[in-house]
Amino acid sequence: MTKYKLEYIWLDGYTPVPNLRGKTQIKDYAEFPTLDQLPLWGFDGSSTMQAEGHSSDCVLKPVAIYPDPARSNGVLVMCEVIMPDGVTPHASNKRATILDDEGAWFGFEQEYFFYKDGRPLGFPESGYPAPQGPYYTGVGYSNVGSVARQIVEEHLDLCLAAGISHEGINAEVAKGQWEFQIFGKGSKKAADQMWMARYLMQRLTEKYGIDIEYHCKPLGDTDWNGSGMHANFSTAYMREVGGKDYFEALMAAFDKNLMDHIAVYGPDNDKRLTGKHETAPWNRFSYGIADRGASIRVPHSFINNGYKGYLEDRRPNSQGDPYQIASQILKTIASVPTSAEVSAAA
Repeated sequence: MTKYKLEYIWLDGYTPVPNLRGKTQIKDYAEFPTLDQLPLWGFDGSSTMQAEGHSSDCVLKPVAIYPDPARSNGVLVMCEVIMPDGVTPHASNKRATILDDEGAWFGFEQEYFFYKDGRPLGFPESGYPAPQGPYYTGVGYSNVGSVARQIVEEHLDLCLAAGISHEGINAEVAKGQWEFQIFGKGSKKAADQMWMARYLMQRLTEKYGIDIEYHCKPLGDTDWNGSGMHANFSTAYMREVGGKDYFEALMAAFDKNLMDHIAVYGPDNDKRLTGKHETAPWNRFSYGIADRGASIRVPHSFINNGYKGYLEDRRPNSQGDPYQIASQILKTIASVPTSAEVSAAA
């Protein structure tokens, strides 16, 4: 038997943005455990905004499992929070109630800032560095500094070793700003992996004395970019059938459900989605071919392939909950009948 270090990870009850939490227990297993071998485990919900002190018990239910490459015999355990009855989802547990579809593919582009001493990494003690321009996909000390690339490369390796579908990294438009991309098939799987990638990044930066700032517009009303989490999405029907009529009906549905999307695309999006810095205004829906200023960017490949493939929703922001973002996108897609459904109805 081997003693495994099980890191149970969950989302707390803080609003509008939950925090990641984690604690470790040691269990004996003959080999790397399977999900169904992991027990439920309790925690003090009064310390995480998920219970009152007079009745503080909450329960962690394992829902996804990954090897933890930073620990010997380590296991990363993504959990849902449930009530003491061991069955009922806690009110803060969004994962338990979202719409899911394994045929729906999601690719999330997580932007964020490294922060040191209360300001973006590389910013001077007062004022600002040279204007935006050379930092995006930049190379060299003057553009990316001496430590950021070391962190993002180490994070990339950790994610790949954990079996997370990490698809790439790049320095972003503002100094101290970076991005990583996570892909998954099904909203729950994609969001699980995004939350786990966030956890690995935040844990990693502990040893560097650097914080991660996810706020979508940390530099306020300035001429510096905010941070998004663009959501690339497709369903089996979009990839295999598609068509111009279906695409136009889909865009009409996104327009109709504008406010439902904005409601779950992350707080303070009005500060980021202003019509500047490659963003559409938060209260107006638009789409365009290769248009980075539209709500939904339509890749040339989508049009060239007969209106088939994936689309990119550029409105979700860096603080957004990927569970709710993916679910809302699926709800809107589900409201649009396919050609087969139209024929059946006729």
